[in-house]
Amino acid sequence: MPSAPNDIAIQPALTPMMAQYLALKAQANDCLLFYRMGDFFELFFDDAKAAAATLDIALTSRGEHGGVPIPMCGVPVHSAEGYLARLIKAGHRVAIAEQTETPAQAKARGGKTLVARDIVRYVTAGTLTEETLLDSRRDNMLVALAQVGGEGEVGLAAADISTGRFETMTCRPADLPAELARLRPSETVVAEGATLDIADAHMFDRAAFSSSRAETALKRLFGVATLDGFGQFSRAELAAMGGLIGYLDHAGKGTLPFLAPPLRQTSGGHVAIDAATRESLEIVATMNGARAGSLLGAVDRTVTGAGARLLAQDLSAPLMDMGLIDARLGLVQLFYDDAGLRDQLRGALRALPDIGRALGRVAVGRGSPRDLGQLRDGLGEARLLRERLGRLPDQPLLLARLLPALDGHGALVDNLARALVPAPPTETASGGYIADGYDPALDELRRMAGDGRRAIAALEAKYRAQTGISALKIRHNGVLGYHVEVPARAADTLMQPDSGFTHRQTLAGVVRFNSVDLHEEAGRVAQAGGHALVAEAAHLEDLIAAVLDRKADIARAAQALARLDVAAALAERAAEGGWQRPHFVVADGAGPCLDIVGGRHPVVEDALRREGQPFVANDCRLVQDDRLWLVTGPNMGGKSTFLRQNALIVILAQAGTYVPAQAATLSLVDRLFSRVGASDNLARGRSTFMVEMVETAAILSQATADSFVILDEVGRGTSTYDGLALAWAVVEAVHEVNRCRCLFATHYHELTRLAESLSSLSLHHVRAREWKGDLVLLHELADGPADRSYGLAVARLAGLPAAVLKRAKDVLARLEAGKARTGGIAAGLDDLPLFAAVAAQPEPLVDPLRAALDGIDADALSPREALDHIYRLKQLAATSEQD
Repeated sequence: MPSAPNDIAIQPALTPMMAQYLALKAQANDCLLFYRMGDFFELFFDDAKAAAATLDIALTSRGEHGGVPIPMCGVPVHSAEGYLARLIKAGHRVAIAEQTETPAQAKARGGKTLVARDIVRYVTAGTLTEETLLDSRRDNMLVALAQVGGEGEVGLAAADISTGRFETMTCRPADLPAELARLRPSETVVAEGATLDIADAHMFDRAAFSSSRAETALKRLFGVATLDGFGQFSRAELAAMGGLIGYLDHAGKGTLPFLAPPLRQTSGGHVAIDAATRESLEIVATMNGARAGSLLGAVDRTVTGAGARLLAQDLSAPLMDMGLIDARLGLVQLFYDDAGLRDQLRGALRALPDIGRALGRVAVGRGSPRDLGQLRDGLGEARLLRERLGRLPDQPLLLARLLPALDGHGALVDNLARALVPAPPTETASGGYIADGYDPALDELRRMAGDGRRAIAALEAKYRAQTGISALKIRHNGVLGYHVEVPARAADTLMQPDSGFTHRQTLAGVVRFNSVDLHEEAGRVAQAGGHALVAEAAHLEDLIAAVLDRKADIARAAQALARLDVAAALAERAAEGGWQRPHFVVADGAGPCLDIVGGRHPVVEDALRREGQPFVANDCRLVQDDRLWLVTGPNMGGKSTFLRQNALIVILAQAGTYVPAQAATLSLVDRLFSRVGASDNLARGRSTFMVEMVETAAILSQATADSFVILDEVGRGTSTYDGLALAWAVVEAVHEVNRCRCLFATHYHELTRLAESLSSLSLHHVRAREWKGDLVLLHELADGPADRSYGLAVARLAGLPAAVLKRAKDVLARLEAGKARTGGIAAGLDDLPLFAAVAAQPEPLVDPLRAALDGIDADALSPREALDHIYRLKQLAATSEQD
């Protein structure tokens, strides 16, 4: 059954409610429609089936449509946010249809009394602002993408409307996956008919992606006559921003969120890290999506959600500007050197609310008195921090830049402090959020309402005495208002015509009445209470307007507080783990360098510490004449850990953090590549080996002399001969063509011969020893090649059966004997020209007869086998003559 028929005009039996529902469903399009009916949001047709399956709630039916029962399910309005969160997480989009008038207003219109409803908001993954629907420690990015005309570049606009973060950039289509991996968008929007191949992208009105319309919309949004002050945007960027703003306008039904002026990112502004490398290094999430076990999880000591989000941004986009890196490091060092100051700051920040997200909710009209209270408290504490930190001598450059953003909110904070109660509520229906003494007229209304309630209490006592019914009570509900309630057994007294009471309702066990005196007092209470609620609502609107007048300044304060949290947290992490400040040098005539003394893997070290085991630190020194390290050694010996830890140290250093090492000196890395491990990509029909080759091809085509590459076991996914040949050629290409800093781990011992022909390649291995039949992995890096692979010893550690190990040992002995006779699988490779020379020469012709002869071990042949070989060789010779 369709979610909604396309032509409701041919449905003669439609009820007014169903006609209204179907019209709204047509507007909602592919969204699930939450249709407000009293205290419930109801869903019908296929929407109900989808929601019931996702939420695991009962699927019922209501009436019929086309002679078939209409599927229906519903969720209570008061708990709708929890259900929304589950639907959004499952990939659904939801349209909220609210009642836009009361039943009394509908009845006053005359005719049919169906309450008017309209879609007031579209809830999608990228347009969330509610606390309960968001992860406080992760950004919630909405991304719009656009290509204009024949331009090859893609415009990207990204926003987190919960905080106002807004950025844009232009990139090549080939770089787009890396940028999306950096941003980790919750939702991606492209124009209808766009050819961009983006998984799960939502198609939106193509007209919104107009660069000319976007320019007008941006000027109106930011109240400027020209966008020049924000940067020089390409047409593709303008189109992407237009699509994003148009989508937000659609989702908010005309209410736009707060967006800071767009920050234009440049393609070379941060280290280029492709999606495969991010996944391999597990920078902000592990391969299964968890935060714990990632680099971010090992580094994060922030005490605020905003700080955690900013740290994730920093690690996702390491900087390429030494000045900016040094400024971040200088602020970290301030708190690293002064533990007392660090503890005081972290204590103050820990108590702060998330004012960035509070502002986001206020800006989209979903703010509450509680959000205003959070802004009051957060900005008030920011002012105190400004005073404390402002007294520090020799302030680091970045601190001096941040402090002004924490000040200037005094008048707003004072106004909010006078206007709001200490702990404002989230809901406004019952009032009580405006403080006593702020408005004398409001205080008088509250006094009148309070006097009325006291009068009603006195009336209750009077009625008890008058009737002799001690169980008589005056109660209140939303339907009857104030009323008298007595047990059913005592109701006869009040039923008498001259009792002064009027019967209203009979329930099981109780009977309810009204009286003239009670009606008059209730009217006075209701009138005063109603006027008080109106007065409070007016004050709330004024306070919200005052906040929105300073929204840009408040956003800057929130960002400054987050940066302070990140710096103090990184200092805490450095002090906790003995991390050191990295030192950057300019890559001059001596070429790029990466010199790490006593480097450690932060995630592995944390895991070992929890088990009470030490981490073995290792040095890494890549310089112009020794820029490619070939690392051999047994499995589990620590090769992959060594490779990854140096890549993570580069990320940490260029993100502006201290690093897990005794010392680190490096020149800037422009691109970081990791080809460490791979898995089948069945969705794209790619095997493990295909994935490995695609990633390796990307490295060889994109890495520059300033890049850093880690490669682990290239070629292991195919046959030994093919794998060795590929690994050999890749090493030569990295050395001769890319000429970048590279760590290359391998089990192909034959590759060590390359050290004789490649001047900037050196050999290293992870140490291991066998002691009384057991393998001891030392995890230490040493110079030179490994003396053996220790594969059987590792297999023994893994618990392989003894019989299998014995058989493997026998087979290995035979293989090594054959290798000794033939010179090994790499025999003859010494005579191959280097990669650059090979590329310019045609492949040599192969003599099949000579190749067949070379493959015969004459000493091992039986007479019968020798005769068979002679016949085969004669056949090969005849074939060669014919050719």
